[in-house]
Amino acid sequence: MDDERATTGRTRRRAKPLDRTRLEELAVAYVARFATSAGKLKAYLQRKLRERGFVEDEAPDLDALIGKFVERGYVDDESYGRAKAGDLAARGYGARRVEHALRAAGIGEELRHALEPGEHARRHAALVLARKRGFGPFERKPVAGGDEERKLREKRLAAMLRAGHDFDMARRVVEARSEKELEEWVAEAREDTG
Repeated sequence: MDDERATTGRTRRRAKPLDRTRLEELAVAYVARFATSAGKLKAYLQRKLRERGFVEDEAPDLDALIGKFVERGYVDDESYGRAKAGDLAARGYGARRVEHALRAAGIGEELRHALEPGEHARRHAALVLARKRGFGPFERKPVAGGDEERKLREKRLAAMLRAGHDFDMARRVVEARSEKELEEWVAEAREDTG
């Protein structure tokens, strides 16, 4: 079988190179389909240009095109960042993981700093992850003491750290004796900020 043939037996046609109109159409379709940041939109358009090429002699001004989308309100880094940060925190991810996701999306440093979760949000995210994964007082099947318990505790701490929580917070959650203790710890942070 020929390498250029798809599994259906048809040959794949190579996509036509882009022109300015088609590039803008791709950008409109992308922002209509996905909530995105200016950085993610630029990366998408650069990838399309690499894959398909550009028919005109002068390379397109992606920054100007993206600037138009920002002016029109199609792309809003702050709204995207706020939604992304809120979603990650609601799923139990910590501040470090949120910051990494926003950086990967091309959100600027100043905005990333402004969207950084507060102490209450950080503690609440840690509590969410503990509930979801069965850590600390939410343990589904208690383990007998000794070496096995220590290894399991270390694994849970590592999981909390990978999720973006700092070590002290992870240790607090994993070593908590009761659900009420953790809920009071979260409520305490709300009182301190409120």
